[in-house]
Amino acid sequence: MSLIRSADSSATSYGESNLCTRKSSGDGSDLSMQTFASDKRIYHYGPDSYCSEIYDQQYFRSSPENSYNACFAAIQHSESSLSSNISNQTTLSLSDNQSPEHKMDYDEDEVRLKLQELEQALLNDNDEELLDEEMGIEDQWVEPIKDLLLPNSPKESSSDSSVSCIASNRETRTPKQLLFGCASAISEGSMEEAKTIISELRLMVSIQGDPPQRLAAYLVEGLAARIASSGRGLYKALKCKEPPTSDRLSAMQILFEVCPCFKFGFMAANYAIAEAFKDEERVHIIDFDINQGSQYITLIQTLASRPSKPPQLRITGVDDPESVQRSVGGLRIIGMRLEKLAEELEVPFEFRSIAAKTTDVTPSMLDCQPGEALIVNFAFQLHHMPDESVSTVNQRDQLLRMVKGLGPKLVTVVEQDVNANTAPFFPRFVEVYNYYSAVFESLDATMPRESADRMNVERQCLARDIVNIVACEGTERIERYEAAGKWRARMTMAGFLSSPFSGHVNETIRTLLKSAYCDRYMLKVENGALYFGWEDKTLVVASAWK
Repeated sequence: MSLIRSADSSATSYGESNLCTRKSSGDGSDLSMQTFASDKRIYHYGPDSYCSEIYDQQYFRSSPENSYNACFAAIQHSESSLSSNISNQTTLSLSDNQSPEHKMDYDEDEVRLKLQELEQALLNDNDEELLDEEMGIEDQWVEPIKDLLLPNSPKESSSDSSVSCIASNRETRTPKQLLFGCASAISEGSMEEAKTIISELRLMVSIQGDPPQRLAAYLVEGLAARIASSGRGLYKALKCKEPPTSDRLSAMQILFEVCPCFKFGFMAANYAIAEAFKDEERVHIIDFDINQGSQYITLIQTLASRPSKPPQLRITGVDDPESVQRSVGGLRIIGMRLEKLAEELEVPFEFRSIAAKTTDVTPSMLDCQPGEALIVNFAFQLHHMPDESVSTVNQRDQLLRMVKGLGPKLVTVVEQDVNANTAPFFPRFVEVYNYYSAVFESLDATMPRESADRMNVERQCLARDIVNIVACEGTERIERYEAAGKWRARMTMAGFLSSPFSGHVNETIRTLLKSAYCDRYMLKVENGALYFGWEDKTLVVASAWK
């Protein structure tokens, strides 16, 4: 059976049933009002907007609806009742013995002798004989003790194992504790212990449950894939092979729409790019991971809405052979979509794609021309580049130095703020847990738990990254996020200087965030960069450089 359960295909879209009440936004800037395209002809989607192909079911097993929890609760209830019964009876017994009419006639030595006899009887290996003997115990004690000690007891077959079972149940760990215990066992090479914990975890999690359960469901499969050395295969299987057509959005695109931290990261980059357009007649934007091009749909719409004549815009996208677009025409489809929009809005536009891996791109291939303002956009792309921890050829810093050599007017960087690159396995696992806990919680405030869209987003976008970070190492670990401070150091070493966002940009985004989303989302400005997060956890950082 698959971990993925069937979802109601009539699930309400996120736009109609936000769990976190969204306030009506006022008149924001032209960019904010058009973020990620409102053209219904291009951006209509529904539960069937995704590829039917899902990842290999051999990696996932069914998650009964908290059967373990139900069983454990029943055991707890039984023990609680027993404990209460014994406690009440003990209280009555003490009360009776201490009443004036029933004073104890035993001296201290006699009491000690009685206790020794009881202790010896309790240590007797013959449980049946123990219960039949006259031990001076009140009749009402017999049945509770018999339940604990009889070999046919539903709890255990001996008094020792009964005590062990009770202690074990009282110390039952949460999914989070089990996940950390499993990751710790794997890091120490205790694979059998890890497998046992995984079996226990699979009975406690569900991709349709609350955020901790949903996250745990994917983390446990990442741990299982690491043990089985199948992380790379699972990572590829989780990747949607079918790119979105003109009337549907990809799961990644929906994530950018419903999670403000991702959405506002793009918006901040667009603001900075738009400001760099001022007084420019010709602009050339290079994007090494254009995704579905929605960032530029918003940008083209913004240029068209300005009272002044829009500049001549040229966009160059790198068409990596491993991208989902390449097998069905590469970036040509995305380019045609952008060209059609620009034509309708009367924005001079040209799109060009480069069929090459990012690491193989050279300055001559980018066709930079004199007289045009050059802008390079890195939106959720740089973390895919291997660095010095993977190979002696530091492709990450090499790309940054190459871009610096082009003399760009502006470089924008949008990245997730999580240390998942060089950290050892266990600290990396803890970091991933804390980071994605905030992401899953934020989605819970935006989309219903039963939403088919939400499950597709979590499976195709979040789970894929989680599995790769947890299960893979070396060159097979593609998702190598870094903390904001590390990106700042890399940009500085490559020769870039920080170009802080203007106060207008900061206040516009802050106003939009407060007016359209609940107050659990946060925005802060630090070192000229914008930090977007959920409560006290930073998720996305946007920065600009010259």
